[in-house]
Amino acid sequence: QLQASGGGLVQAGGSLRLSCAASGRTFSNYYMGWFRQAPGKDREFVSAISWRGGSTYYADSVKGRFAMSRDNAKNTVYLQMNKLKPEDTAVYYCAASIQYYSDSRQYRNWGQGTQVTVSS
Repeated sequence: QLQASGGGLVQAGGSLRLSCAASGRTFSNYYMGWFRQAPGKDREFVSAISWRGGSTYYADSVKGRFAMSRDNAKNTVYLQMNKLKPEDTAVYYCAASIQYYSDSRQYRNWGQGTQVTVSS
């Protein structure tokens, strides 16, 4: 089970930190990913992180602005979002995978999303 939180309303240029808490004892065995879905659009890859956090991956649209991290002791991954833009507005989801993919179909255990709204 995955539970995303931390979304909200923020002005352009602002920051938010999303969290995704996982239940279960095998959290550290999985890559974790963040995806987002805006109204009328397909779900898109945002970021992913390896089992111990040594490797991170980002969509070009967020590179340099977002940073993903994880704390396996707390079974939690984070997405620090800086310099937010109106086009970042979406529902953000976290999910687990056995290795790095940018394709959402390779992920499972999707949690409920958290809404991020960036006003201009």
